[in-house]
Amino acid sequence: MLRVRCLRGGSRGAEAAHYIGSRGAFTGWVQRTFQSTQAAPASQNNFAADDKATSPVPKDCPVCSYNEWDPLEEVIVGRAENACVPPFSVEVKANTYEKYWGFYQKFGGQSFPKDHLKKAVAEIEEMCNILKGEGVIVKRPDPIDWSVKYKTPDFESTGMYAAMPRDILLVVGNEIIEAPMAWRARFFEYRAYRRLIKDYFNSGAKWTTAPKPTMADELYDQNYPIHSVEDRHKLAAQGKFVTTEFEPCFDAADFIRAGRDIFVQRSQVTNYMGIEWMRRHLAPDYRVHVISFKDPNPMHIDATFNIIGPGLVLSNPDRPCHQIELFKKAGWTVIQPPVPLIPDDHPLWMSSKWLSMNVLMLDEKRVMVDANETSIQKMFEKLGISPIKVNIRHANSLGGGFHCWTCDIRRRGTLQSYFD
Repeated sequence: MLRVRCLRGGSRGAEAAHYIGSRGAFTGWVQRTFQSTQAAPASQNNFAADDKATSPVPKDCPVCSYNEWDPLEEVIVGRAENACVPPFSVEVKANTYEKYWGFYQKFGGQSFPKDHLKKAVAEIEEMCNILKGEGVIVKRPDPIDWSVKYKTPDFESTGMYAAMPRDILLVVGNEIIEAPMAWRARFFEYRAYRRLIKDYFNSGAKWTTAPKPTMADELYDQNYPIHSVEDRHKLAAQGKFVTTEFEPCFDAADFIRAGRDIFVQRSQVTNYMGIEWMRRHLAPDYRVHVISFKDPNPMHIDATFNIIGPGLVLSNPDRPCHQIELFKKAGWTVIQPPVPLIPDDHPLWMSSKWLSMNVLMLDEKRVMVDANETSIQKMFEKLGISPIKVNIRHANSLGGGFHCWTCDIRRRGTLQSYFD
């Protein structure tokens, strides 16, 4: 049975993270850190936690969010304006499929197709209007010219966009964490959000920026051998990714929150050093668990494993979770969403069709879902959850669904533990 415990407490001395189901070998301290948790007795409850005091969130702080489903009160919604195609570098190649490589080679550093962008902008504006109509405060990042070329001592690139705040910002309690990112085209993406974050900081929020990687050549396997989906499956199964362990890197969208417990995947954009930085940073009040999937191209967890309520998770049937029994044994209900309905000829330059499950919970009984995805709407209705239907089909092409296009700043709820 699922047990929920409200935490009024803080914890000291308990191990703050568990490495679940690791695959492959790592080097140096990364190997020692993650293997140490595997040596724990099999009978040990992976989600056990002490019940001690955590720092209270200031009463008037506008930032407070512990999970993906408490009633949503304030959210950042991204912008499609000025979005540019990232240059075709090794990390972009590893995260995209071969049929789109010609598109990146031809248009890298230039705007996405103007007509398509115009439709995406209109869709997101309507999404914002609907959120406001549902009583949610909506904030937007600043528009920036992403076509400007920049250069560091280690690389040069153009920018991409500020479309997906979930990729770069993670809210844990009253803290906003800026992710360091892993694509060179996203190195300066944080600039679009700085005005908002400074306002939140001045109103009492905590603000943390993870160590910024140099993104030197050593961070990437320059000879990462991808030629087919079979290659991708084989490499992922071996625990081989385009990012190395040269320095910490992670995208915030590889983390998903369930109160005291935060789940993360090692992916093409999130390495073990990045995960270890987060584990140490959030300990002892939160526990970071690494989970993995049968996924040929892992990048961002929320179209593979999307937690939508206390003890309720959408799990992609095409990318099964290797540790799913741990959730079932804890009393969680695991739901496989239906096959997406998006047509094959619709461009998805940076994402899969499974954005259909990349939904945004407004609370436990309301969900923002694509207006075209009637199958998943029916699934939610059977669960007693009312779908709020919005069409973002053109916005999907830029690489994200409703969860990606948003970062919840405030949800009305308290810190709880959903594993006992």
